[in-house]
Amino acid sequence: MTTPPRKTREIHNHHFDSTIWNDFRFRDDDVIVATYGKSGTTWTQQILGQLLFGGAEGIAVAEVSPWLDLRIPPKAVKLPAVEAQTHRRFLKTHLPVDALVFSPKAKYIFVARDGRDVAWSFYHHHANANDTWYAALNDTPGLVGEKIERPGVEEPAAYFRRWLARDGHPFWPFWDVIRSWWDIRGLPNVMLLHYAELKADLPGSMRRIAGFLDIPIDERRWDAIVSHCTFDYMKAHAAQSAPLGGIFWDGGAETFINKGVNGRWRDLLSVEDVKAYEDRALKELGPDCAKWLATGER
Repeated sequence: MTTPPRKTREIHNHHFDSTIWNDFRFRDDDVIVATYGKSGTTWTQQILGQLLFGGAEGIAVAEVSPWLDLRIPPKAVKLPAVEAQTHRRFLKTHLPVDALVFSPKAKYIFVARDGRDVAWSFYHHHANANDTWYAALNDTPGLVGEKIERPGVEEPAAYFRRWLARDGHPFWPFWDVIRSWWDIRGLPNVMLLHYAELKADLPGSMRRIAGFLDIPIDERRWDAIVSHCTFDYMKAHAAQSAPLGGIFWDGGAETFINKGVNGRWRDLLSVEDVKAYEDRALKELGPDCAKWLATGER
């Protein structure tokens, strides 16, 4: 069995303040949704909200399931709000495991997606961010390190090449996050999930999640629960999923909930680009993890 991880470092940047985990008081039934970002995080939060609240309408997952290590609002505001929650808590992180405080009793769901799809989604996310988004990240107290820069006028393939060459720039390192969660996949309170699994079999993936979390399913509500986790439903109710209703992006919440599709890079990346990514994935992750990240197959 894999040894439970220990916290070995803090990570700060325009998005992160990992020190919040040092002061967070776990409950035994907490659920942590972990991803690199743009990998199905909001989708998984929506699934958990629907499973826990029985398919109810109007569950604002962006509010009830906060990104704990996002540095805004500061932990002096965020921690009391999370402590006051009375439902089974499900929280979000984008950190590698060794920047967290890891609970042996909480449950962790790590969701992964092919890095090429991640970068394409981040391009859309970043290119459509507005002045309010930049002000929140760059001009608020507590910023450590460089400000996040605007992407300029580059097209997606150029954005991807820079993201790959500079390991997740301008957000945070990619391979470190994937590798750290893959390495603890053998722990009984850790579940690995892939974006491709959600796309291929949403109801089956949802039942697997419910089983892992010991959430009983009311079969009378199952059709509604699944329906509320489809991309069409989430797009139509995007303001419930996007932070602050989508005020940070041009086009609002529907920009935050974008296309939800994979493979947009296939017609735009060169053979050399694809090889550079695949060679890097193999070097950083090894063959088994690299295959899983690309396909969802283990």
